[in-house]
Amino acid sequence: MKITPTYLSIISIILLLSFNKATAQTEQPQDSIEFEQKYGLRVGVDLSKLLRTAFQEDYRGFELVGDYRVYDSFYAAAEIGNEQITFDEGLIRATSSGSYAKIGADYNAYNNWQDMQNSIFVGIRYGFATFSQELEEYTIYTTTPYFDPDTRTPENGETTGLTANWIELMAGIKVEVLKNLFLSANVQLKRRIGQNTPSGFDNLSIPGFNRTYDDSQFGVGYAYTISYLLPLYKK
Repeated sequence: MKITPTYLSIISIILLLSFNKATAQTEQPQDSIEFEQKYGLRVGVDLSKLLRTAFQEDYRGFELVGDYRVYDSFYAAAEIGNEQITFDEGLIRATSSGSYAKIGADYNAYNNWQDMQNSIFVGIRYGFATFSQELEEYTIYTTTPYFDPDTRTPENGETTGLTANWIELMAGIKVEVLKNLFLSANVQLKRRIGQNTPSGFDNLSIPGFNRTYDDSQFGVGYAYTISYLLPLYKK
C-alpha cells in the first residue's frame, strides 16, 4: 500500500482543523501588553517516512527533526535521516541507500495569542547526502518483437561513496495539539547543486532529495512530523 495524495490530503485537512481549533480557544483580544514566550529545543520524528516504511515495499526511511527558537519568529532548524529508495520502472531496477543531513532556518509568519505556539512558517535548508547505488537488473530495449526481452543482472552493480548536495525551500504549519506537543506538515521544493554519479550510469534517487528526473535539477518532498518542545526559558 502506497501513501497516495488522498491520504496526504486527509492528514493536511486534519492538521488545518486542529490549527483553527487551537486558534479559536483563546477568545480574549490581543492588546499591546507584552507577555512571556517559551524558548527551547523542539525535537521529533517524520511520521510520513515511518508510514511509507510500513506500507511500501520499495522504501525504508527514518528522519529526526529539530528546531531551536533563536529570536522571536526565527528558528534554527535541522533534519537528519537515513533512506533506502528503490527505483523500478520495468526496464531498470536500482536501489540507493544512505544518510543525509539538512540545516537551515525557519521564519514564523503567524502572530500567536498569549501562551500559544502555533506557526505558519517558511524555511530554507542546505542538504547533503552520502550514499551508495546498486543497479540490480536492467532490460535491453528492442523494437524487434521476434526476440524475448534480454534482462541482465550486473556482477558488480553497486557504487559506493557517492555524494550529493542541494538547497531546498519549504512551507508548512505547526499545531500545538497538547501542551508542548506539536503536529506539523510541510512541502519542499529542492534544487540540486552537485552530485557524484556511477560510471556510465546516473543517480535515479538520492536519500533526502528523493527521485531525480532526467536532467532536471529539481525535486520535491513533503513531511508530516510529531515533535515535543523542551522549554528552556521564557522571555
